Amino acid sequence: MTNNVKKIGLEERKREAMEMCSSGHLQMVDFKFTDLPGSMQHITYPSHRLDEDMLAEGVGFDGSSIRGFTHIDESDMLLRPDMSTAVLDPACGVPTLSITCDVWEPVKRERYERDPRYIAQKAEEHLRSTGIADTANMGPELEFFVFDSVRFDQNSNSGFYYIDSDEGIWNSGNHVNGVNHGHRPRHKEGYFPVPPTDSLQDFRSRAMIELMKAGIECEVHHHEVATAGQCEIGMRFQNLSRMADQVMMYKYVLKNLARASGKTLTFMPKPMFGDNGSGMHVHQSLSKNGENLFYDPDGYSLLSETALYYIGGLLEHSPALLALTSPSTSSYRRLVPGYEAPVNIVYSQRNRSAAVRIPMYSSSPRAKRIEYRPPDSTSNPYLAFSAMLMAGLDGIRRKIHPGDPHDTDLFTLPKEQAALIRTVPASLEGALEHLASDHDFLTQGNVFSKELIEAWIEYKQKKEVDHIRLRPHPSEFYLYFDT
Repeated sequence: MTNNVKKIGLEERKREAMEMCSSGHLQMVDFKFTDLPGSMQHITYPSHRLDEDMLAEGVGFDGSSIRGFTHIDESDMLLRPDMSTAVLDPACGVPTLSITCDVWEPVKRERYERDPRYIAQKAEEHLRSTGIADTANMGPELEFFVFDSVRFDQNSNSGFYYIDSDEGIWNSGNHVNGVNHGHRPRHKEGYFPVPPTDSLQDFRSRAMIELMKAGIECEVHHHEVATAGQCEIGMRFQNLSRMADQVMMYKYVLKNLARASGKTLTFMPKPMFGDNGSGMHVHQSLSKNGENLFYDPDGYSLLSETALYYIGGLLEHSPALLALTSPSTSSYRRLVPGYEAPVNIVYSQRNRSAAVRIPMYSSSPRAKRIEYRPPDSTSNPYLAFSAMLMAGLDGIRRKIHPGDPHDTDLFTLPKEQAALIRTVPASLEGALEHLASDHDFLTQGNVFSKELIEAWIEYKQKKEVDHIRLRPHPSEFYLYFDT
């Protein structure tokens, strides 16, 4: 079965999939979907069960057991497969067809309001309805760490974590059977060294091959700045919904490949103290009839007025946006000055400490885009991409100009000037407070419902903010035990 979703039509894809299932070449069909916080879920059927009735009716599941979904008194829900997403599952030893699904409410026979994929699709519909553009292009850069092991626990009388990587610079003094090969990137010196210092070259190449088998067009891979196995594999941009699908599959494939390779992989923003964290910088642009609306040969950094207004919306709503794009307590361990972190709510060409950066690698009209840097991969990509689009559209609708760019090193500004620059919230709790007071831009076109926003805030506050707030931190023993 081909894995390139662009080359064949939906009906042909359905027919090909069912023929392979009936022939015995495929033994299982796996239906995947995403819960509200952003984790992939699945249910698996024997391949011979896949038929037209299943495609039309969907398969049932208990929505009350899925995080952020429904209550026990209305738990029956349906998954309806989107055959345009069907690929051979690269993580399964048993030949398995993987299909991303939409979530439906079975009684009303309508889409479920808390299905993140539905929100992304509504965001795209809203964009088209405005007449501004017909396509929102998203190109996220997901950074991650590949460790050799991780241990962690939290009890009433103890709490700890311990990560290890043979590539970590802290292992320079260790030896196994008297051997230490010694090639390791120092803290903040992991960007672009060749092997053997970059010990994960082949791992990333294998990962890229597996991603391409799954229909994800990849462009580049490299080691990232931090020691201990920080990496990045770049995907080619896609429309909003398709890219959100790809982000979920990207994370699934990489985590499973790491496990098969005897390693463990995390997208956690700040798993290690004293070195760079992992972000998900999102390149974005709008197009209409194939024309990039962000390009202007006479504009600042070749940006059009539309692009500047889009940036204005992102900057205006950034404190609230981060509750959806940087939605973990770990996100705010990363968003601190000094680690290339985009903490300043300004825009700039090339400056990586700005929330919005305009890449200058190419002068091609097709390549002109903006990069929103605060997000990370603890976000739900369907919600994060949709929220960024809605903020940008609000900027265009209200003609919010972002002001003058900041093309200097913002960390070297005099205190008086630095004090005038807005910065991102210092905590998840702070971002949630901003979202509670600034979310009207999200509810335009009924893309996000107020009920969903309230549910998101409640979930994050109770399940994550309070979870961390109520527990002693190991460093508190270091600071206060002898008082």
